[in-house]
Amino acid sequence: MTGSRIPHFYKMSIDERIRVVHERGMLSDKDLENLVSGEATLGLTAADKMIENVIGVLGLPIGLGLNFLINSREYVVPLVVEEPSIVAALSAAAKLARSSGGFTTTSTDPVLIGQIQVIEVPDMTRAKAAVLERKQEIIDLANSFHPRMVARGGGAVDLELASFPLQSMGGEMLVVHLLVDTRDAMGANLVNGMCEGVAPLIESITEGEVFLRILSNLADRALATAEVTLSTDQLAGKGYAGERVRDGIIIAADFAQVDPYRATTHNKGIMNGVDAVALATGNDWRAIEAGAHAWAARHGRYTSLSHWWKDDEGNLRGRIELPMKVGIVGGPLESNPGVAMNLRLLGVKSATELAEVMAAVGLAQNFAALRALATDGVQTGHMTLHARSVVKASGAPDALFDEALERLVRSGEIKVWKAEEILAELRAERRKGATIRQRPDTETGVGYGKIILLGEHAVVYGRHAIGCPLPLTMRAVVEDADKGMELIIPRWGIEYQLAKPPEQRRSFERAAGAIMDQLGLSDRGLRIEVFPDVPRGMGMGGSAALAVAIVRALDIHYRLDLSDEEVNQLAFQSEQIAHGSPSGIDNTLATYGKPLIFRMGNPPLIEPLNIPKPLSLVVAMTRTEGLTARTVQNVREARARQPQLYEKIFDNIDALVLQAVSAVQDNDLATLGELMNVCQGLLNALQVSTPELERLIGVARRAGALGAKLTGGGGGGAVIALCDGNAEDVQTAIERQGFHAISILAGNQP
Repeated sequence: MTGSRIPHFYKMSIDERIRVVHERGMLSDKDLENLVSGEATLGLTAADKMIENVIGVLGLPIGLGLNFLINSREYVVPLVVEEPSIVAALSAAAKLARSSGGFTTTSTDPVLIGQIQVIEVPDMTRAKAAVLERKQEIIDLANSFHPRMVARGGGAVDLELASFPLQSMGGEMLVVHLLVDTRDAMGANLVNGMCEGVAPLIESITEGEVFLRILSNLADRALATAEVTLSTDQLAGKGYAGERVRDGIIIAADFAQVDPYRATTHNKGIMNGVDAVALATGNDWRAIEAGAHAWAARHGRYTSLSHWWKDDEGNLRGRIELPMKVGIVGGPLESNPGVAMNLRLLGVKSATELAEVMAAVGLAQNFAALRALATDGVQTGHMTLHARSVVKASGAPDALFDEALERLVRSGEIKVWKAEEILAELRAERRKGATIRQRPDTETGVGYGKIILLGEHAVVYGRHAIGCPLPLTMRAVVEDADKGMELIIPRWGIEYQLAKPPEQRRSFERAAGAIMDQLGLSDRGLRIEVFPDVPRGMGMGGSAALAVAIVRALDIHYRLDLSDEEVNQLAFQSEQIAHGSPSGIDNTLATYGKPLIFRMGNPPLIEPLNIPKPLSLVVAMTRTEGLTARTVQNVREARARQPQLYEKIFDNIDALVLQAVSAVQDNDLATLGELMNVCQGLLNALQVSTPELERLIGVARRAGALGAKLTGGGGGGAVIALCDGNAEDVQTAIERQGFHAISILAGNQP
């Protein structure tokens, strides 16, 4: 084999792919002939001999996983799978891994377990002792049924005993495990035959009755492992820092370690690759699946099959271990011409080598899935946020801003130089009289994101808070549809059907659906499309901004003539559904889009805050979404336990807010920064901060921020840092720690 790298393989026609693989010596002349003629497919006559009641043959695609370097050897891996993207994802992951040495794999001997169940044993202790005393006799008898396997270095190698309660009938059962090294065969029939053969001898030794004698598909004596190391330089790309991708993969993997609901999907992704190789090589993918999932639950709780971590050099490390009892010889494999061809193409020399390749494929597929989740899958909002900052830095005027932003995001190059290049193109088009296609503002509903400068949580209990809008918005457009109601947020991968009974809606759907119900639009056919710039779960008022944008888009489309006060009230009702007991500050900021001083009440106190000179802030995001409803509830429960203590903390926060109003109006940045720092200490006392938030705050302060604190509900989310001419230094320091940050100016206009 000359190598697993075949440049532009995916661009070739099928005939070209077949011929290039043949030219590299991976396929024989006969294989080439069979593929071109279609003879490589299982025929009806052969299929009729494999199972009963045959009426046809179902075809599945055979694709090639390229670029695999495993234990310094090149592999082209045949994959039989119908799900799109698996082959491409595996090949891309293998290409990335090969530049750092590829995958390192190991395996144990290919031992399969046969189980012999003995019931009605008169004396369990004596029976166990007798079986162990005559263990070699039992092993020798088992091997006498398959001498050729013994000659190849395999055969029965050991015996193990266990006893269990016979729950349905009372008493105890004895289980004899016959451990059999099946070498390069899958070995199921061989092991079953050995169990049948030794059953009479075990009955005579134990004086019991042998009931079941069958193999186990939990082949935990035939383990395969694979490991890979990837540097942060390898992980970087598409606008994401390598450290960010590494940490995102680790966080996603940690989720699968502790939660069986996530672990199930995590492991399904691993088996996407493993099963595809098993099918291609004629192995029993059902047995492999069963064994893998049983192994994942071996400690009494279902968990991840893989583990990802950061090593001392800052690299991403991954490891997988799972049972992998497979074969490369035997009638079931050789009866299918496609399987025989795939095994020749793969070029493995033993069943253990095949097991190791399959473990490497499983780890590669796992990496590909986790990387997608850690970047495009969950970080699109952050990319858009970064893109807005980049477009602003390029000097784009308001008239060109939206078009420049859309083109920048489509380009995938979220860099200032690219934004400047796009801006130059747009200006050239404008000079030539080209029309910039942009939906008129009169058709778009807008809601503003926000930050809380001071006053989080205390504002829920009647104290003051200061909020500022962000230069980030939610935009929504409503269009007529034939029937039903849809809410679509392409950037978030969301498509909700809103035309359901209220009791069947999830919280997100209930919030949007409640707006429709309140406005009397539940029977309309419409489509709401949302374009979000405010990231989710970062404490920046995304849900309130979304509600305001939708209300305003409905108002525009149906000419409802709603006042700002009515928009605000509808958004507040939506926030109550989403968060339980909101203060109302988020929806108020989202509606009015101006800095304000806010206090709950009936009616609430809403006063504009004059900011004579825009505040220079750096907004930095953690890797953890903050769940506002949860942190608000946690504070509520703590206050119920210690009301006097918590009321005192809320009073102290309120005093800081009132002092901060004067500091903002006097442009006294030093005092404002101190007040923010003290407020963070009180928020920490409320137990809504996290180690990750504290770490970000520390980085910002050490880099010269005058003050830094969490913003929003906490429990994750974002940090704001007040700067005085050094925002770039603070942002750089934060980004060097692997976090995403942007610089903004908070003033009287969003």
